[in-house]
Amino acid sequence: MCGIFFSLSAAENPVLLDKDLRYLLTKRGPDEGSYSIGVRGAGLNLFNHEGSGRIWLSFASTVLAMRGEDIIRQPLTDSGRTGSIFAWNGDAWKIDGQPIPERNDTQIVFNHFLQATTQDYSSEDYNAVSNPVQRMADAISKITGPFAFVFYDAVNFRLYFGRDCLGRRSLLWGLDEAGNFTLCSLSDASSPSSFQEVEADGIYMIEFEDDQNADPEPAPAAGPLRFDIKNIQKIPWSHEVLPTYHMISPIPPMNKAVPEGIPSPLTTTSSVLSELERRLRQSLALRIQNVRDPPFGGEGNVKIAVLFSGGLDCTLLARLAHDILPAGETIDLLNVAFENPRVVAAASKGLEQPSSAYEGCPDRITGRAAFAELQRICPTRNWRFVAIDIPYIVTVTHRDTIKRLMRPHNTEMDLSIACALYFAARGQGTAHDSQRPDAKPSQYTTPARVLLSGLGADELFAGYSRHGIAFSRNGFEGLIDEIELDVSRLGKRNLGRDNRVIAHWGREARFPFLDENFVAWVVQTPVWEKCGFGVPNSPPSDTGIDPEKKALRLLALKLGLENVSREKKRAIQFGSRTAKMEKGKTKGTDALD
Repeated sequence: MCGIFFSLSAAENPVLLDKDLRYLLTKRGPDEGSYSIGVRGAGLNLFNHEGSGRIWLSFASTVLAMRGEDIIRQPLTDSGRTGSIFAWNGDAWKIDGQPIPERNDTQIVFNHFLQATTQDYSSEDYNAVSNPVQRMADAISKITGPFAFVFYDAVNFRLYFGRDCLGRRSLLWGLDEAGNFTLCSLSDASSPSSFQEVEADGIYMIEFEDDQNADPEPAPAAGPLRFDIKNIQKIPWSHEVLPTYHMISPIPPMNKAVPEGIPSPLTTTSSVLSELERRLRQSLALRIQNVRDPPFGGEGNVKIAVLFSGGLDCTLLARLAHDILPAGETIDLLNVAFENPRVVAAASKGLEQPSSAYEGCPDRITGRAAFAELQRICPTRNWRFVAIDIPYIVTVTHRDTIKRLMRPHNTEMDLSIACALYFAARGQGTAHDSQRPDAKPSQYTTPARVLLSGLGADELFAGYSRHGIAFSRNGFEGLIDEIELDVSRLGKRNLGRDNRVIAHWGREARFPFLDENFVAWVVQTPVWEKCGFGVPNSPPSDTGIDPEKKALRLLALKLGLENVSREKKRAIQFGSRTAKMEKGKTKGTDALD
């Protein structure tokens, strides 16, 4: 996990990180580096001025090393050869289908990009394409895993930046108050309204003029220089070969087939369920094996924690992680609950059953129940249930920080979700170990830097109530269209925001349901093999299994999670009670002040 900052400026001096932004970026990763170069002859045509002169490219990176034995400080520079510069925030699990060796991937990806953009490339694949822009697009297409990056191709005078096709890492762009073009993992506080998320619909490119005859000391421009946004070009993700620059998307088009007649019901012995389990195990293993030890150690050999509501998706990941991780590793289950003044007031008036402000939270109830079920079916594993209780005053104290981190997202619903993720990722609460059932719960902060999230399961397997509504209105066609819409907007709606909030604590969220190969298989699988809408009742053993996410529910049942397989879907803001903490008639879609 890393923090990225980049500035493109025509000022007299390079633009450097301010104190506030540097602090927030170092929260994402403690190892900081910076590098600035003046590109003479690039031309001021990128700004609102005709002429040539020096353009400053300023890079800064903070690094949280998660793979390999060595810390690779960023930005990387190829100063002895090409002059190219690279800032990377990602996990490249594979390149061209081949797994990355168990070492830091930053240098590997940098070499991959250098090979694509220089003339001395040796790969036959690159020889087939003479244009360095298309070679670069092909190189990006071959990376499997979440990423955001900024790469200056000094050989061809081009800057590339962007996010993976699902948008699993944060990258924002905008103009600062002086008109300089800025890219950053977080929003600039000086001009937050001008920053927006880099779309996950392609990789973006800025071309510089290669004017070798430029005046080395051009006359100063009249008035401020502001970067012209029209100079940014998009290289889109595509499902097919295009005549223009493009990248081949790893996610194929949605399978829109509808069944002929009434499809057979899914059961725990269905072949599609075996394939689902195999592929989900593969995705999970990539994300939890060979994780570096936490820098300060920790109680019980903990490397992995689960953002744990006790719901279907997160508990299924915890159950599968048990089969993959060494027996001696503890798995932390991070369960967050909030003191909500409105709920507490209602309980005091007898409108609700009185209970603890935290233990009465829906996610705390389901979390403890799922914890008990994991203990029952996996008794040899030490599961550590971390009850994270957040008083209202603490929520208020951190609220401005959370708002800053989640920008440019700015609605009441964004804040409710971000609050839950922010405090869950902090990982600070009261711990109860399954291997020490009689021990008194103790104060604890998880040392785990990898957090598993079940995000993506609802979108892929039709887990929202609106999926049932779409089916009731327009049958399988309507259901397929709703799933396709959800998958297409994952990067825009959720993932950048979640990355900014979670990474603040120096932890990295990983999403096994959003592995490219897994997503590609799911979107090609017929819709009636993913959920139970329009399908007859299953055998008696499957009674009570809802049609939403039917395949995942049956897999949970197959793995012994009988109660979890029947758990209802509940949004995180309602389960943890971060929604509607104050009196008023605000809606989730209302903009914040």
